[in-house]
Amino acid sequence: MIDTASHARASAAAAPGGGRSVPVRIDSISKRFGDFPALSQTRLELAAGEFFTLLGPSGCGKTTLLRILAGFLRQDTGHIWFGDRLIDDVPPNRRNTGMVFQNYAIFPHLTVRENIAYGLKARGLPAAEIERRVARVLAMTHLQGLIARKPQELSGGQQQRVVLARTIVIEPEVLLMDEPLSNLDAELRVHLRREIRALQREIGVTTIYVTHDQEEALSLSDRIAVMQRGRIEQVGTPSKIYSEPATRFVAGFVGESNFLPAQRRGEALADGTVSFRTPGGVFAVPAGRVHGDDAAVVIGFRPHQAHLCAPGADASLSGEVIDAIYTGDSVRHVIRVAEGCDVVCLMLTSGDMPMPRVGERVGVRVAPSSLTAFPGTTG
Repeated sequence: MIDTASHARASAAAAPGGGRSVPVRIDSISKRFGDFPALSQTRLELAAGEFFTLLGPSGCGKTTLLRILAGFLRQDTGHIWFGDRLIDDVPPNRRNTGMVFQNYAIFPHLTVRENIAYGLKARGLPAAEIERRVARVLAMTHLQGLIARKPQELSGGQQQRVVLARTIVIEPEVLLMDEPLSNLDAELRVHLRREIRALQREIGVTTIYVTHDQEEALSLSDRIAVMQRGRIEQVGTPSKIYSEPATRFVAGFVGESNFLPAQRRGEALADGTVSFRTPGGVFAVPAGRVHGDDAAVVIGFRPHQAHLCAPGADASLSGEVIDAIYTGDSVRHVIRVAEGCDVVCLMLTSGDMPMPRVGERVGVRVAPSSLTAFPGTTG
């Protein structure tokens, strides 16, 4: 699960912005609220300067973990290190973290410049140092022309940039971000994603980002931890999480997947695959993509990995087109391969290529390398 341990044990690295970037180690953190286990034996190691995302549905424990890292909650068990510093008993204001919340919490009576400089003044920095740092982050966040405005005179995106500027100006060792884009419209979220990622790369600060938005996580992160019910299901790069999900939950939560109930037909074959029978046909799954030893499994594959063809020997499945949804650059075909068992195939629109019609029988071909067998049933 942890694949950057050697980096995370390295000494703190100087960040380009003049602050310091440190590795973070989370060792066996647990937290309960009454009888509810919010976190269970969570272990993670982050490299200095890494952009690491905690991804999962509401109630999975991601925000609880972030608040423990910030010092707003105390864990029941386990330890946290920032670099070589054990911070279990360090109060929030001594941890040298920057926190960006869902709600902006900007001081309404202060100007943009005064909001950004507030934390530096509270730390008693000399006026010249405050001026230097504020000027730098104003340029980085493209706020130079707005320094005299009050928050109510700013758009939502501009307010979010003020929050980012106010957070990074103190040069934290660790930047914590709790769904910072959730209050913005879709187009602005995409724009600010790029700005956040570019800004993080420029300052080099270790960043832990919380979101339930899979697209946001995939586009921003160096690595992602997918969480469910207080536990980590998988840790990996965005491409690893998407293309090689370790559990059925990850396959269903990160991107879209088809799932078919299946029964194992025996041990691994000479070609290194395991044969499974589904309601619509037989699949050969590479042994390395078969998780567990259960006879009853679920076969998973992505809609874009399913290719329509004529029914016949080359088809993995065959069935009837029951729906075709045009989305501009693609068509989503829903194929009924057995009673109560449908699969989705995503077909790119390309020139005059004919598309199957509703009611037509088609074949569905899926390469073995695209298949994964997960323990359990579709129920």
